Amino acid sequence: MIIVGSRKLTVNDFFKVLFEGERIDIDIEARRKVEEDYEFLKEFAQGKVIYGINTGLGPMAQFKINNNKELELQYNLIRSHAAGCGSPLPSLYAKATMLARLSSLIQAKSGIHVEVVDLLKELINRDINPYIPEHGGVGASGDLVQLAHLALNLIGEGEVLYKGQTVPAADVFKTEGLTPIIMHIREGLGLINGTSAMTGIGMINVIHARNLVDWAILASSIITEIVESYDDHFSDGLNRAKSHHGQRVVARTMKFILKDSQLIRRRADHLYNNDKAVEVDVFKHKVQEYYSLRCVPQVVGPVQDTILYASHILMNEVNSTSDNPIIDGEHHNVYHGGNFHGDYVALEMDKLKIAITKLSMLAERQLNYLLNPKLNEKLPPFVNLGKLGLNLGMQGAQFTAVSTVAENQTLSFPMSLHSITNNNDNQDIVSMGTNAALMTKKVIDNTYQVIAIEMISILQAIDYLNIKDKLSTYSRSKYEDLRKIVPVFTEDTSKYKDIWNIEQYIMENKPQFSIEE
Repeated sequence: MIIVGSRKLTVNDFFKVLFEGERIDIDIEARRKVEEDYEFLKEFAQGKVIYGINTGLGPMAQFKINNNKELELQYNLIRSHAAGCGSPLPSLYAKATMLARLSSLIQAKSGIHVEVVDLLKELINRDINPYIPEHGGVGASGDLVQLAHLALNLIGEGEVLYKGQTVPAADVFKTEGLTPIIMHIREGLGLINGTSAMTGIGMINVIHARNLVDWAILASSIITEIVESYDDHFSDGLNRAKSHHGQRVVARTMKFILKDSQLIRRRADHLYNNDKAVEVDVFKHKVQEYYSLRCVPQVVGPVQDTILYASHILMNEVNSTSDNPIIDGEHHNVYHGGNFHGDYVALEMDKLKIAITKLSMLAERQLNYLLNPKLNEKLPPFVNLGKLGLNLGMQGAQFTAVSTVAENQTLSFPMSLHSITNNNDNQDIVSMGTNAALMTKKVIDNTYQVIAIEMISILQAIDYLNIKDKLSTYSRSKYEDLRKIVPVFTEDTSKYKDIWNIEQYIMENKPQFSIEE
């Protein structure tokens, strides 16, 4: 069980809760601090003007709210901002949003009543996830619209995703014996003011991005075997000459995968052996491979480093208070500012989106190499194991891969640069962080599809060359796992289900290697 508030949450904690169903509890001391922070605000707010408690919101902050209307304001805030449109976030991403919000609130700087964190814990553990439309907040005064839909559920309104269906929250609360929260001081503002939607989505993006990198390295390694490449492009000697962490990790991972391959050539044995005079004018075997094979550490390394830095920023964000104002009971003050602004997350999502698009471009170029006999000079067109002309092999699937990568390239324009002034010019520079995170999700989903097509083509190439027994132990194990899903084929059949099945497999099964410096 993961104890929220006992330490900083990590990407791995999100993985355990979201993908492995790990339950959570709230640290007793952290819960006590939430109670103390609420009691401090309750006393401190008497006779003072505090934004969002006895003032209007946004550009209407100049309007004083009467004492008997302060709690009504909190309900109005939630209901008015539950104005999202579009498809709902999948349950996994909605749950990640709740976990991120809980982590923010458990920092005890939002002045909310402890019943809020208690109810969030119950919803997460019972897999009751908020219905949150994709389109909404601009990521500056936090994810106002998306988080308003979450807050709507906490007051027993709106709809939830429950047991595979969209159901009124009130009905599910009744079934599960749960009690909605009530407003005490600033629970409405405390729930919707923050970056928890973009951060929760971003955490899942990082988890998937890590997995994609591993599959991209594996695909690159097996293609290196298929073409019987020389070993120096992933050697320690070459990659130590550059000081980038990611490049070295990728090279060492390839070396691990290929350590007992019977197909990889040692350059020293073939071209550096002075005992064998080289008396040919044209070398039959390529002296150096195309960049999509030879430069894998240099192309995937920056992607690896981008993911590593994004993980660092997201963990900082999820373990912070992204609220306004900050209720600091420890120092007996309330600070007004802009911790809800999402540019930290938005910029990392934009960078991650670009990095994963580059990964999909590498996969597509490797795929093109496998499918074009003029390039590889050892495989039939489109790795067609049937009758050339009559059968078409992976020709149709290549169109899908190219189309999908093109979409990734278009989606990769930085969303964080699309700031649009709104909220009566109060929000005059915004992050668009949730849009950035959702577009990154789309790029990641697309890239799974491209790598799935590449992996099927790799399987066909291995069988055409009849080299599975010469593959490295690791490569062969993955070949056998994937062949259970898509058997070797010679006749043309529809491929969309095969692609989908491989996509789901690689999405759910991380290659079991972890190589670090």
